[in-house]
Amino acid sequence: MAPGDATAVGSTVPAVRPPAQARERILETAYELFSRRGIRAVGVDEVIARSRVAKATLYRNFPSKDTLVLAFLERREERWTRGYVEAGARRLGADPEERLLAVFDVFDEWFRRPDFDACTFINVLLEMGWEHPLGKASIVHLENIRAIVRSLAEEAGLRDTENFARSWHILMKGAIISAAEGDTEAARRAQDMARTLIERHRPAAGDDVPAACDDVPAACDDDPAACEDDGTAHPGAGPPPPAR
Repeated sequence: MAPGDATAVGSTVPAVRPPAQARERILETAYELFSRRGIRAVGVDEVIARSRVAKATLYRNFPSKDTLVLAFLERREERWTRGYVEAGARRLGADPEERLLAVFDVFDEWFRRPDFDACTFINVLLEMGWEHPLGKASIVHLENIRAIVRSLAEEAGLRDTENFARSWHILMKGAIISAAEGDTEAARRAQDMARTLIERHRPAAGDDVPAACDDVPAACDDDPAACEDDGTAHPGAGPPPPAR
């Protein structure tokens, strides 16, 4: 059966898909323009012309340019954060630690693509400033990336996962900036440092070992005085003091 041959699969399947709804055309056009050129460089009139809609149609779907940009940021998270980075890392890694490291395998592929466009959330935050509503929205989307890292760290049994996620995110953002400078090996360099970060956040050898008195006979629980040094050794205690 040739692609698009409707008669081969029944009359209920249209041979040609209906055109996208106006809102979707506007959002897809804005996605392409904003991700490539930033926010301020793209005017509403250009979005209207490229998406082939009336101005009233755009403002009916997106009451302001900021509303359109917020929708663009949400779609970027859906496609890039969730659909590309997180999904790619979970697909490539066999266990939580491997999935963390696989973030940089995904980045390595991304950095080498001709359509590499850096991190939209960083770009918008720097362009608009942290006090602007779009800057604040970008901060939230960046936190959502850290939440994914934090979740993977918890799955891996690492300690202090909040600090771990923040440090890991610094490696991610730094790699992206380096790639934007032209360093196509940035993801590999970051991955090497990431392995060291994982080692630093592994549980310490004694983290799950009971306290010393837990190993002392039950008499310590029933009679605290039994734990006082009476000159005889007991489990968990050091040698008796020298006789006076």
